[in-house]
Amino acid sequence: MSEELPVNMPLPEPLPLEVSEQTMELLTEVPIFSLLDDRERSDLMRLMKSRTLAAGVVLFRTGDAADSLYVICKGSVDVYVDTYEGERLKLLELEAGDVVGEVSFLDGGPRAATVIATEDCDLLEFDRTELYEFVKCHPHAALDLLTVMGKRLRKTDQLLRNRATKNLNEEEEEQLTFGDRVSDRVASFGGSWPFIIMFLSIMVIWVIVNQLLHMPFDPYPYILLNLFLSMLAALQAPVIMMSQNRQTEKDRLKGDLDYQVDLKAELEIAHLHTKVDQIYENMQAYISQRERARRADDSDAP
Repeated sequence: MSEELPVNMPLPEPLPLEVSEQTMELLTEVPIFSLLDDRERSDLMRLMKSRTLAAGVVLFRTGDAADSLYVICKGSVDVYVDTYEGERLKLLELEAGDVVGEVSFLDGGPRAATVIATEDCDLLEFDRTELYEFVKCHPHAALDLLTVMGKRLRKTDQLLRNRATKNLNEEEEEQLTFGDRVSDRVASFGGSWPFIIMFLSIMVIWVIVNQLLHMPFDPYPYILLNLFLSMLAALQAPVIMMSQNRQTEKDRLKGDLDYQVDLKAELEIAHLHTKVDQIYENMQAYISQRERARRADDSDAP
């Protein structure tokens, strides 16, 4: 479902953070800081700032510069992503103890989502420039941060293994029951030339034998043969219908897999469009900067 987000409102200035045991305990539960020791967390808290966010205020939007990381102390926020059609889709909800914007904060890339407060929030803000100072004081803390991010990348890699492009036959094979396999085998054999040839051969032999015997066990009009044929048809018909139902389920599964592949391709294309737009904006900003510098040089020239 798409949702309209409020217009941008200026964020209040962050305030110096008061170091407390409650805040220290909160940082121990934050995954990205979980491997830091008490001294490192204490120094980290001194570099952090406190920020309040009113309900309905946008913390940052997709494409914004990633200059800060936020830890939610109180309240909750919603995370939105923009589709290629311009819709805003709610991705997830983050609550107290969760971290907002850590990936873009570490890699320096633009924000990949939009975050809006659903209720009044108290946040801890960690500026990216303070990260360098923190790593200078605690070099091995950078290894702890990399370790945590490495674990997250492993989980992401595990999720990517469950890719959208799947083999339809393998997916169907995993869902087949014993009865489904039997019905498919019977329907496959009943609709084959070997079955037709065998069935005709049995009927011809049946008729010839009863014609040649002095005391036939099933004389003309072959009532016993008709009984067997009726029984065979009565058993074969529902089995074939079961197989047809299996084919319907297979078509439905094929449609689901096609949808997943199309959705994945659409998201990749949208991601590429976003990257191209960002490159274009950076180039425009660079060209404008060079043009201003050139004009400044021309004006200073005698």
